[in-house]
Amino acid sequence: MAKFQSKTAKKRGIGTEIRQALMTGVSYMLPLVIAGAVIMGVARIGASFFGVVDIWDAVHAASDSAWLQLFHNFDVIGSLGLFLMLPVVAGYISYGIASKPGLGPGLIAGLLAQNLGTGFLGALFAGLFAGYLVRWMATNIKLPKAAASVLPIFIIPFGATLITCLFILYVIGDPLAAMNRGLETWLINMSGTNKVLLAAVVGGMVGFDLGGPVNKAAVTTALALLASGIYDPNTAAQIAIIIPPIGLGLAALIWKQFFPPSLHEAGKAAIVMGLVGVSEGAIPFVLARPKLIVVNVLGTALASASAVGLGAVNKAPISGFYGWLAVEQWPIYVFSIALGSGFIAVGTVLLMKLEQRKADANG
Repeated sequence: MAKFQSKTAKKRGIGTEIRQALMTGVSYMLPLVIAGAVIMGVARIGASFFGVVDIWDAVHAASDSAWLQLFHNFDVIGSLGLFLMLPVVAGYISYGIASKPGLGPGLIAGLLAQNLGTGFLGALFAGLFAGYLVRWMATNIKLPKAAASVLPIFIIPFGATLITCLFILYVIGDPLAAMNRGLETWLINMSGTNKVLLAAVVGGMVGFDLGGPVNKAAVTTALALLASGIYDPNTAAQIAIIIPPIGLGLAALIWKQFFPPSLHEAGKAAIVMGLVGVSEGAIPFVLARPKLIVVNVLGTALASASAVGLGAVNKAPISGFYGWLAVEQWPIYVFSIALGSGFIAVGTVLLMKLEQRKADANG
């Protein structure tokens, strides 16, 4: 088990080690994001030519149109790629810390985090916890020489997987579920307050964890109020869903020098995902630099408040580009999308320049 204690690992700080593990997870996750995003984008763009905006709905599997059946299957295939995204990122974050023994516990814990709806933050914690637990077990559990082979093939896979999954289930899962319910109640109680403030809060929550529990609480509440004829929260949520992937994708394409080559392709996929209404396209960028969460929250809050405050009204649970022209005051809606996306793109680059200056000053 000496491989867990290499001289390189001892010399590098914990922050550098975690950053390298996150980038390992992102690099292995990117093919899934790109494949899933492009296939899903083809499905939703193709279906829009037939006037269908919910091609993911299972009803289209038995459509009279062979094209709609095909596009529905495309969407299912793309969704599978995105479903695997969080387990893979958790598995390879763990792998980046503990090498091959960390892969199994990380993958399984990441899948559990996915099923619990904890979003990319849950997968991140799953990968880090599994990786450091595996490394600790390999370093500190001592067995007689005759039984030493049992440690890597039985004790570590069994023990690390079980302990990590219990951690995800009881330390992360239950509190996040309770938080989700509390946020939904809080947002419903806010529905009678200033509509611009409500829009900013909903938008910021949607941009916070990109499909995680805070995002889901905001979107679920917006859809519940939409059914009651209250449209402002839905307008705020649908516009916020698409802004982080578009903004971060634009930043990666325009200012390539601040991004590793792997994220250049992720930027193209992120823009496609944003245009078809899939916020998870921003996850690779946020995993690589968690500080971007702040930029996302500010950009989505700004765009949502702008759209609602200036009078745009989205009465449908559709965030993709194929529904923009159906929005009341759609020029304002599109302007707000551009405003929020531009804010995130510029804010991302400014943050990276600041980090680079600090690194140069310290180096």
